[in-house]
Amino acid sequence: MLPSVSIVQQIGLGVLFALAVVWTVGLTRMLRRGRYEAALWRDQQEMRVRYAPRGRSARPGPEALPGGPELLGSVPRQTGPPGPPSECVQLSDAERTAFEGLVRQLTSPS
Repeated sequence: MLPSVSIVQQIGLGVLFALAVVWTVGLTRMLRRGRYEAALWRDQQEMRVRYAPRGRSARPGPEALPGGPELLGSVPRQTGPPGPPSECVQLSDAERTAFEGLVRQLTSPS
């Protein structure tokens, strides 16, 4: 006990500290729960869009079925109807040879 502080002040300080701990724990749990529920809702919306049948009685195609490994589920596809068209660049023979040399250089065990 501190000699210069009354017992009432010490009890008040203990109660205040306990309330601060309870408030911090409650706030942390509330924020985590909200973040989890938001992520769960986002995943449900993504699954509904991804696996929703197209047209009246259409079944999802093989590309919509699970099974293939995905690198990152949150990165949208860059090609296809929602994205920009894919591009094709014609290389000259010299460019193709230089590119093959670069690929060999990068993939060779050194």
